[in-house]
Amino acid sequence: MEHSKFGKFLRIFFGCHARPDRSFYFRGKQFPICARCTGELVGIIVGIPIAIFWGCPRFWIVLLMMFPLVFDGFLQRLTSYESGNIRRLLTGILFGIAFIFAFIYFRRFCIWIAGFILKLFGTDPASVNQMMRALGG
Repeated sequence: MEHSKFGKFLRIFFGCHARPDRSFYFRGKQFPICARCTGELVGIIVGIPIAIFWGCPRFWIVLLMMFPLVFDGFLQRLTSYESGNIRRLLTGILFGIAFIFAFIYFRRFCIWIAGFILKLFGTDPASVNQMMRALGG
């Protein structure tokens, strides 16, 4: 299995096992990452414009979007069940989109924590709130 430097980067970034039986092939060549990680990559790429144009759903919806991948992965790990590559791809896409939303929530949380700390140290609450609004927190 020979891959480019970008393929190696993708395997490291996703922590991917790149098993041949759990990967897609194109023109006889194996993708550098498995079907589930391919789905996550597609979901991340698709999730960015979704977040920009439609905003971020409620946090509980983001968690629900992550659940199918987690459930399917644990079901495979703990039982003899084997999901197919299409299911892995679809759960990965859903998870990748949700990952973008979770990243947005994490950013907002960090801004909130920074504001809390600034207020704790006596910074003017009105100016902190204005800064937090400007940063989207």
